[in-house]
Amino acid sequence: MKQFAELFRRLDGTTRTSEKTSLLTDYFRSAPAADAAWALYFLTGRKLKRLIKTRALREWAAEAAALPLWLVERSYEAVGDLGETLAWILPPPEGARDESLVEVVEKQVLPLVDAEPAVQRRLVREAWRLFDDHERLVYHKLITGEFRVGVAQTLVVRALAAAAEVSAPLMAHRLAGDWQPTPEQYQKFISGDLGDDPARPYPFFLAYALDEPVQDLGDPHEWQAEWKWDGIRGQALRRADASGNSVTALWSRGEELVTERFPELHPLLDALPLGTVLDGEILAWRDDRPLPFAALQKRIGRKSITPRVLKEAPVAFLAYDLLEVEGVDFRERPLSERRERLEQIVRQVSQPRLQLSPVVNFQTWDELERQYGRARAQQVEGLMIKRLDAPYGVGRRRGPWWKWKAVPYSIDAVLMYAQAGHGKRAGLYTDYTFGVWDMRRLVPVAKAYSGLTDEEIRRVDAFIRAHTIDKFGPVREVEPRLVFELHFEGIQVSSRHRAGIAVRFPRMHRWRHDKPPAEADSLETLVQLAGMGREDLHPRVSRQSTLFDLDDDVEDPSTAEVRQP
Repeated sequence: MKQFAELFRRLDGTTRTSEKTSLLTDYFRSAPAADAAWALYFLTGRKLKRLIKTRALREWAAEAAALPLWLVERSYEAVGDLGETLAWILPPPEGARDESLVEVVEKQVLPLVDAEPAVQRRLVREAWRLFDDHERLVYHKLITGEFRVGVAQTLVVRALAAAAEVSAPLMAHRLAGDWQPTPEQYQKFISGDLGDDPARPYPFFLAYALDEPVQDLGDPHEWQAEWKWDGIRGQALRRADASGNSVTALWSRGEELVTERFPELHPLLDALPLGTVLDGEILAWRDDRPLPFAALQKRIGRKSITPRVLKEAPVAFLAYDLLEVEGVDFRERPLSERRERLEQIVRQVSQPRLQLSPVVNFQTWDELERQYGRARAQQVEGLMIKRLDAPYGVGRRRGPWWKWKAVPYSIDAVLMYAQAGHGKRAGLYTDYTFGVWDMRRLVPVAKAYSGLTDEEIRRVDAFIRAHTIDKFGPVREVEPRLVFELHFEGIQVSSRHRAGIAVRFPRMHRWRHDKPPAEADSLETLVQLAGMGREDLHPRVSRQSTLFDLDDDVEDPSTAEVRQP
């Protein structure tokens, strides 16, 4: 545990990529396989679910440190990171035991699952007595499901590849798919002796956002364009196992096996030729057209798929690349060749749930720009632009693939709530909730925390502190006086927002100093942008569920009557 906590501390203390790679490589070379397996598990973004309520942790820490709970809460608000706050306020450890990482996970972490609160309290207090400050910090992040450190997964893969003395793309392929953090599995990653796993996917190839004029890409005849679909990136595969039996699988980009979540795609998988792996998009699909992403969301996270859901949100797999043919890795072939074979396979399979992602035809960049302008009407996120001679790579590489996202949606919304940030933003109110008008009342539709300069954040923070009208735990309700232009990528029905609708991926574009709150947009604006009617909103929306109510004789929203949520 000390070795892993020290690795965490040193990774967190540097911004140099080369130093992080060296630290990780040294760790993988020196750590026991059992520890290295769990470290790899956590460092590649896999995590345990939250094992314990954070409220209980704060109460137990206050008790252990002989501090009032309010002081712990205020400390958390100032520090912005719960694991760090608790690590620093706890009394010094009573002893020192250098337990391995795997011992800590098996004895101090996993036993918390579904344990009674009294048992959880005993285990946590025991861990606090054993660990120093740095070990406590890591322990807290593990048990709360908040383990994050400033290294990308590609960097971890590169370091492990260096430790194993193989190429990074090869190691990425070894790590792809679902696996358990055991010493045996870790040794297989290092040695490459993974056996025959016919369900293993390939690492996904990712695109860079187009940040230059499209004309700068050169000769348009060297490129292929496709629509950028708004769904779940996935790989569909069918292979034979060692006994010759057919194995099918559907993987998400997060390397999660989702085969059982989409039963209507099973006939498609069964119809693929043996030794075939397709890259594409899982979309809600009806009448040869994609449905809004909100329809697909009805399928995400559900443990059981009912006939009603299957009827309301049927899906299709839109294939846009071919990674394996007849058991042969096709990724090094140029896109033009992969596309030709992909078209043949789609025709051969002839399944209505398997669609070919169409190529967007153009001869000049001006023609492609006109197509780009049609993206919203096509219910897509924009365009993908890919070099015809490019192989299928690993991870995100600048040059071969570009994503040209459509112009975002935009509304003017009123700041309603604020909450303190975390980490470097601790002590400042940086997480904001915004609302729009509905029948002269504000209803919340978005949360955003990015887009402002440091100076603007400080000014908004000062406003929040001076104009708070109520508090709900760490959340402050503020006078509705500030207006911001929000950009976002989509709109969807929402049961979590009192408006019955919410925006996707919102960010603040600018502070509208020129616009009074009364001139902010309305719920009707969002409904029209989404191409919906008010009857399509989630039934949660109602006059009673809104927060700021204007009396008939009040013209300025900043003087609105405040209703408690």
